[in-house]
Amino acid sequence: MAVGVHRVGVSDEHPTSAAVDYEPISVEGMTAVVVGGTSGIGRAISVALATEGANVVPTSRSEERVADAAEAVRDCGSEALAVTCDVTNRESLEALADAAVDRFGTVDVLVNSPGAIARAAVTDVTDDEWERVLDVQLTGVHRTVQTFVTRTGVESVVNVASLSAILGIRDLAAYSAAKGGIDGYTHAAAKDLGPDVRVNAVRPGFVATPQTADAYEEGSHRYERILDRASVGRIGRPEDIAGAVVYLSSPAASYVTGETITVDGGFTPSAF
Repeated sequence: MAVGVHRVGVSDEHPTSAAVDYEPISVEGMTAVVVGGTSGIGRAISVALATEGANVVPTSRSEERVADAAEAVRDCGSEALAVTCDVTNRESLEALADAAVDRFGTVDVLVNSPGAIARAAVTDVTDDEWERVLDVQLTGVHRTVQTFVTRTGVESVVNVASLSAILGIRDLAAYSAAKGGIDGYTHAAAKDLGPDVRVNAVRPGFVATPQTADAYEEGSHRYERILDRASVGRIGRPEDIAGAVVYLSSPAASYVTGETITVDGGFTPSAF
């Protein structure tokens, strides 16, 4: 959706002032599909986009969670569509894309935040666990992008990456491999799909969600280590990640593609 360009720096008193044209950070009137948008970081993204005026299709495999997330979108004053999907099933994704287009006419933004994890070391992770995580977290993202690029008018894709792709985190071999793949996939897809489609990613740091509640329990060794290293002095919240997604979805990021924005409270660059 086209958004008016704002012009600053021009006045009658200073006719030679440089004119600066910029696009605001706004998703007003856009339509966004958020895969994995019914819990944790994905749900926060759905609500943030809705709060900023976008129609939102928050989707996952759970009918109950989809219905609940859609209601949360409506509570923000935006339109929602409740449709389940399974990223391991191409027909399911096609049905999702077609339903969104039928309801809203187009899809402007696609956010990929599907959830699958296996907490097992390299020597212990089974073939089934490995294949399941990669099928959802990496191949599933590819299926979704392919489907929406060919069946909708999507202009911006935002993938949810992870610090696990660049940090050595114990017992996350499959998840780390999948998220590392997302980094490379984001760069390649941006090249292949440009200039019509922008493809970017956000890389969350350590964020407290229902999935990570045990790992980051207050007072635990891991909790204290994160607080000590993160420059902002706290664990991340899902809402912290949502703001970066809103930016990348908006016309303000019209010259940004193939990039991954790290949102980790300063954890990564802090050595001590």
